Amino acid sequence: MGTGYEPLLTLKPVAEEVWIVDGPAIRFCGMPFPTRMTVVRLDAGALWLHSPVHLTEDLARDVAALGQVAHLVAPNWLHYAYLPDWQARFPEAVSWAAPGVRKRAARHRSPARFDRDLGEAAPQDWAGEIEQMIVAGSRIHHEAVFFHRRSRTLILTDLIENFEPARLPWWMRILARRARITDPDGQMPRDKRLTFFGREDKLRTAVERMIGWGPERVILAHGRWYQTDGVAELRRAFRWVLDRP
Repeated sequence: MGTGYEPLLTLKPVAEEVWIVDGPAIRFCGMPFPTRMTVVRLDAGALWLHSPVHLTEDLARDVAALGQVAHLVAPNWLHYAYLPDWQARFPEAVSWAAPGVRKRAARHRSPARFDRDLGEAAPQDWAGEIEQMIVAGSRIHHEAVFFHRRSRTLILTDLIENFEPARLPWWMRILARRARITDPDGQMPRDKRLTFFGREDKLRTAVERMIGWGPERVILAHGRWYQTDGVAELRRAFRWVLDRP
């Protein structure tokens, strides 16, 4: 089934040393979610892969042509499904886990391995090139967000979802609209908002830091991402928490 973001499993240039790969849909809660991986080539030439998508031999060859696959990043507890295939194809790569990933993967008996944990500060492996933080406040959803300084690209996963109605089945349009995750006003899904209840100040602090980075573009895992006006899109998508008294 197509996602509307074809061609799938193909490297697409985004900015200097940054690419995305749109993947096939994966089902979550019965709904088809299009997937998206971000690839960053670090200054030394090593590749950093965020939220790896379904792997094919052609995609593996194309990615390897860019450089050595050094880092495989599982940015939150829902984005690790395809790691085992990438780990088998690139066994030298280090796999990184956001808080909560190890626990959920073990509960679902995933064969994925995790070598190191993502923390509040970027590790030496990409410090100075990619800023990093763990968004605090949620009782469940602990997402690592990243900012590639050279290209001014903010890389999110599920903190904003922006489904284009024309690319959804009719029944999913209704659900997405109710969840407030439809383009052009995609936001954090309402169920995730509830996990921040009573701790919205921590989310506000994280969003203000993202805004302070001054992103030109914002890549999302699901739906249309923002090629321009990154700061304005953040202010719009998170107005529900930024405007709280």
